[in-house]
Amino acid sequence: MPRAVGPRRARAVLAAVGAAGLLALTGCAAGEEAGATADVVDQGYQSGDGATTTWAPADRVGPLEVTGTDYEGGTHDLAQWRGDVVLLNTWYAACPPCRAEAADLAAVATEYADQGLHVLGINSRDAAGAAQAFQRQLEVPYPSLDDTGGAAIAALQGVVPVNAVPTTVLLDRDGRVAARVLGIVDASTLRALVEDLLAEDPTGDTA
Repeated sequence: MPRAVGPRRARAVLAAVGAAGLLALTGCAAGEEAGATADVVDQGYQSGDGATTTWAPADRVGPLEVTGTDYEGGTHDLAQWRGDVVLLNTWYAACPPCRAEAADLAAVATEYADQGLHVLGINSRDAAGAAQAFQRQLEVPYPSLDDTGGAAIAALQGVVPVNAVPTTVLLDRDGRVAARVLGIVDASTLRALVEDLLAEDPTGDTA
């Protein structure tokens, strides 16, 4: 069963949830241009509120299988990162909360890279020009999959609902879904989640 983050992170989670009053500070809906949202059953997007869910090792599903090509032409396969922690983040260039959280994601990607964290964006909406402009302007240090065909999102949806943009999903060292944040991610919550997973061995035990 999924569980909320523990009491020692209550303040961080409350900060994330407290930021959820406005759509511009949380998640963007795929139908926002038309003022509409689709529900999870329809595999659509809704606004997220920054809610964080974690799964105990015994309850985790996976390993998640995602492959794709980034905007620079590089290929990526999550299976190559087994044994390390993986952070996946869905985004698109015109999404205000995606821009708001970009600096925190970039900092985490850089700070924990040497400890075994891989970060991969997933963009299902933008052409290469818009996506690469976002990456340059916000100094994003990690690659993003060009997922306009929807294969990566479909793979995620088959394991864990990602019905908001942005959504952040963390995989443990065995490639299983360990945590999910719907909407803009709070920096302190993100660091706590990453550090907890880096402290686990590949069987899910704390090192």
